[in-house]
Amino acid sequence: MGIKQAHIFYSGIVQGVGFRYRSQAIAKSLNIRGWVRNLADGRVEIIAQANESELDEFIITLESSLGDYIKNKQVCFEDADEILKGFDISF
Repeated sequence: MGIKQAHIFYSGIVQGVGFRYRSQAIAKSLNIRGWVRNLADGRVEIIAQANESELDEFIITLESSLGDYIKNKQVCFEDADEILKGFDISF
């Protein structure tokens, strides 16, 4: 299996509640690479890279942990062009 990339946008009450830090902790526990950042419009954007089953597990774990804050999500799976290292919080 090749490395896939999930490009995720979450909206709701996702800023100011530790969403980025919890996302990073979950990603690191599952060896997911990528980054998370707040957007000016109030959404959170995530790029996550791993194999498809690991990405599914990341999304499920993230949403079970932070689901009370999430109102909507958009997810697009694609092949990873550039392999990232670690999982960072972008500011």
